[in-house]
Amino acid sequence: MSAASTPAVPPLGKYLASSEKKIRDKAVKNLAVFLSNDSENVLPDLEMAKLWKGIFYCFWMSDKPLVQQALAGELAELILTITDVPSSLNFLRGFWTMTVREWNGIDRLRMDKYYMLVRKFVNASFRFLVRIKWDSATVEEYNSILSGPNGPLCPNDIRVPSSLAFHLSEIYLEELEKALTSSESPPPAPLPTLLSPFITLAARTPTNTIYKHIQSSLFEPLRNLLKSSSGPPSRKKARTSSPDYSTLLVNACTSSSDSDQAMDVDAVRKSILQKIFDVASETETRDANRRRMYAFYKDAVDDDEDEDSAG
Repeated sequence: MSAASTPAVPPLGKYLASSEKKIRDKAVKNLAVFLSNDSENVLPDLEMAKLWKGIFYCFWMSDKPLVQQALAGELAELILTITDVPSSLNFLRGFWTMTVREWNGIDRLRMDKYYMLVRKFVNASFRFLVRIKWDSATVEEYNSILSGPNGPLCPNDIRVPSSLAFHLSEIYLEELEKALTSSESPPPAPLPTLLSPFITLAARTPTNTIYKHIQSSLFEPLRNLLKSSSGPPSRKKARTSSPDYSTLLVNACTSSSDSDQAMDVDAVRKSILQKIFDVASETETRDANRRRMYAFYKDAVDDDEDEDSAG
């Protein structure tokens, strides 16, 4: 990007990282005004990194629960404040790059508030995708932010903290449900596509605990949820505390191209299982993970056949 076309970035970083709350609050307001300016172009990587460094320490110094919650919501809402889709995605990419880079330096006393910040950004990201009606190119770019270099679900970078993947797998469906519930007449969510980053990570991760956590906290509860909603209860033991995800169940489809109309729960379930099988078959999938994914798929299919024969 030439110097003439580079947007003039106000010196917000040092004000966002100020030790005085009034200065930080004013900087956040100015940041929202700057990012919502339609005339601004996508910030270059270096400027975005500087901006997010300041935002990170702005949140670091918020020390009261109510202040933390309000600031986390205000920062996440900037994804929707930005009116240009590429700029929203660029801002989101900056968030995840910063989060992955700084995560291991967060002390245990501050960790809970950063978990909350991640949750707020996941929710805002889903509301952003709902607003653009799950545009297929944007959803793919969103997935690439999560799975690509510096993303929290990147399977090839050992520097990415496993606790981020754990947290995302635990909150992903919950925040998707909230985003759909908060939207009036939301277009159906392309559930198999939204799960792609987790399926790819499960296939390629060299870490046994990451695979097990994704299967236990995301794949299995979702399989049981979709099965119990489309027919008799599964013979497999389901978690007693599983949420019902009632809005998601009536607002899901198999791909972005189908997002004009919700699909039968059973069709969505079969599409997810087929995607797991297909990714397991890829050459990049690790052998141990391939065996587990095939076993998961076979177990689900056998479960279907047992219930069909019983019916």
